[in-house]
Amino acid sequence: MRQPRVPAPDISEASMQSSALNQRLEAASEIVAEAATLAMRMRPAAGSFTGNLKGAQDWVTEADGAVEALIAGRLRTLFPDDGFKGEETGESAEGAGAALRWVVDPIDGTSNYARGRDRWAVSLGLMDGDRPVLGLVAAPVLRETFMAREGGGATLNGAPIRPADTADMRRAMVEVGWSPKVTAEAHAALTGRIVALGAAPRTGGCGAIALVEIACGRLDAYIEPFINVWDVAGALPVLAEARVRVSPFLRDGGMTGAWPILAATPGIAAAVSAASGIGFD
Repeated sequence: MRQPRVPAPDISEASMQSSALNQRLEAASEIVAEAATLAMRMRPAAGSFTGNLKGAQDWVTEADGAVEALIAGRLRTLFPDDGFKGEETGESAEGAGAALRWVVDPIDGTSNYARGRDRWAVSLGLMDGDRPVLGLVAAPVLRETFMAREGGGATLNGAPIRPADTADMRRAMVEVGWSPKVTAEAHAALTGRIVALGAAPRTGGCGAIALVEIACGRLDAYIEPFINVWDVAGALPVLAEARVRVSPFLRDGGMTGAWPILAATPGIAAAVSAASGIGFD
């Protein structure tokens, strides 16, 4: 007897996109772990120094190029139709115009890395057009990996995370990034305004880690007057999934050049925005 035809399952476009992101997240997790291992092997001993100066406090090491090459090669093999943009090599001609584009900072916090310090990370993000949909920030010395996929929540070493409920600036911990594009007077004034609110400002030298630490409650805000997309691409999905407020960095120009960014827990977002002059949507 002839068997009745079984209709094909109704697979929605959203389901297909979710499957594609899950596939890429799994692959990206393995690639970033491999890249972090390579960076650790090449890491200078604590207190030593290696690297070349590109600009004021802007360092590059041999490991930056090696780690980026590893990540780019693995992604090219697995997802040849995806685009790629790296801090060291720029935009790849392969996959140009693709909707999905990987953005990598092989070692964020290179100045820390070059001195054998602990606060540095491998950052990898995936953009769908101008929307960050997947991100990883791995800090191997700290043995921590932050990860998020659009609609899938944010995690630290596999455990769900959320920002602090800080609402009083006198209890807030705020990181203020430094840029040579800002005068010493302007930087001092910004820091002064944060201090005037009663907050405790600090600088850790790694924007990617500072951003994701807001998502897990260790920091309450991060202000950076000029930062590039590769510095933040891995962290943006983590912030979005953790419901951290973030200024419209990508919309306003961050995809093509250095741009200000502000990320903050909801309870102090308005106060820090007013002090920094960086607005939210």
